[in-house]
Amino acid sequence: MQRDPAAAGTGTGTGDRLLDRGGPGPGPGPGTAALRPAEAAEAAAEEEGGAGAGAGDASAAFRPPEGGFGWVVVLAATWCSGAIFGIQNSFGILYVMLQADLPPARRDPSLEFKTAWVGALAMGMIFFCSPIVSIFTDRIGCRATAASGATVAFIGLLSSSFTKSLEVRYFTYGILFGCGSSFAFQPSLVILGHYFKRRLGLANGIVAGGSCLFSISLPFFLKTVGKAIGLAHTFQVLSAFMFIQILLSLTFRPLLPPSSDSHQDGQDKLASRSMKQQCRNQMQNYFSMRVFRKKTYRIWAFGIATAVLGYFVPYVHLIKYVEEAFKEDQKEWILLVCLGAMSGLGRLVSGRIGDCIPGLKKIYLQVASFMLLGLMCMMIPQCQKFEDVIVVCLFLGLCDGFFITIMAPIAFELVGPMQASQAIGYLLGLMAIPMTAGPPIAGYLHDYFGTYHPSFYFAGIPPIIGGLVLSVVPLVHQRMLKKQQPDSGKDKMLVSETVMNGELLPGCPTTEAHI
Repeated sequence: MQRDPAAAGTGTGTGDRLLDRGGPGPGPGPGTAALRPAEAAEAAAEEEGGAGAGAGDASAAFRPPEGGFGWVVVLAATWCSGAIFGIQNSFGILYVMLQADLPPARRDPSLEFKTAWVGALAMGMIFFCSPIVSIFTDRIGCRATAASGATVAFIGLLSSSFTKSLEVRYFTYGILFGCGSSFAFQPSLVILGHYFKRRLGLANGIVAGGSCLFSISLPFFLKTVGKAIGLAHTFQVLSAFMFIQILLSLTFRPLLPPSSDSHQDGQDKLASRSMKQQCRNQMQNYFSMRVFRKKTYRIWAFGIATAVLGYFVPYVHLIKYVEEAFKEDQKEWILLVCLGAMSGLGRLVSGRIGDCIPGLKKIYLQVASFMLLGLMCMMIPQCQKFEDVIVVCLFLGLCDGFFITIMAPIAFELVGPMQASQAIGYLLGLMAIPMTAGPPIAGYLHDYFGTYHPSFYFAGIPPIIGGLVLSVVPLVHQRMLKKQQPDSGKDKMLVSETVMNGELLPGCPTTEAHI
């Protein structure tokens, strides 16, 4: 791993300590590798004086159980990740069912465009809510946040079964289920750091592998159940997945106790300030834009936001495309199975490959995955047989796995361990808008041209452009390091400007710490 100039001399830089402890395993979704809160608090406390000393003692004394009840938490996190993204990635099946469920009088030439908004809103809201979920997780804890989110997602899916209107399902499925999924999913990642440190890589690997089983099995399940009981009852069955998640979220119990002295000091300081000063201080803590001061992060975030404009298009439109192009309505679910299976394999493989690549050179894995993803999207219209589309889907799934798993390690390299969580949160928020807009734009192109060919050509262009933008990041990073080397005062850390996230592990508020 490439160290910053200050840490290179001693080999004990904060970033290296946090990243070298316990092999980082691939995770089930965005931001998984950024789940080392105990180490983050411990390393930051070592560098802080005064009030930070109390937090350092609490963090240093804390040792995760590395098992026991933690395996129950792993099971709950696996169900959460698998159910949420299994449903999202299988939306291509629901997309066809939504159109068939509409009365003939409600169908119009813009049907593809309107229907695509249902799934696009749900996926976009998962990413859009990420920065807000981080605040709730820190304030009220993983358990309350995840249970509340699963409840909202349950209500969204259940209420979607009582209407046939696309406009109403924009709200019930797109907004309620999407927002609820975001609030349920993110705490399931954070809580793993409370129970594992040495085995955190193993825990993440189990969650990743287990969640992929949902993505592999749900397309066939939805196809079979949908034909047997219809769309309305299918939504009710899916809502049962979220009801189970409500119960499983109750296992997300934080472990690290707070530092009472440092907490009392913080309360005294807040009491001496005016209400306006307190509000301003809280806003600065939770909505700090410090990560955007780094040029490399800005370029990286812009490149990924550009690339994901076409990312979700195959998941939404591929099933309908093969029905139109190949008259295949019996085995089309195999395509989503291939995407899910290869995505799981890609996450496992890319995690190990990323460990072997030093520093920001990891970003070239993302460059390659985006470039290949763009080319594969453009290859879909060129397929002459259904089997050819299956081959393309295998590569698309592999690219998906590489892109997701390597995201968090790159964030660590760019902004350092103490700001990585914030950097990932902002990145996911930026990804929400293009990821939401992609499927409806592709649907509009189909409605306008009468074929899906322009839609998939469109989907392939943004990943290629985004990959080219990302390829610049390591070059800019090296140039910045060279400029900092002459000044010994400034090369303390390119990953410095540590921001303490309180004295607790993320997701361990004062109100829950004593439980």
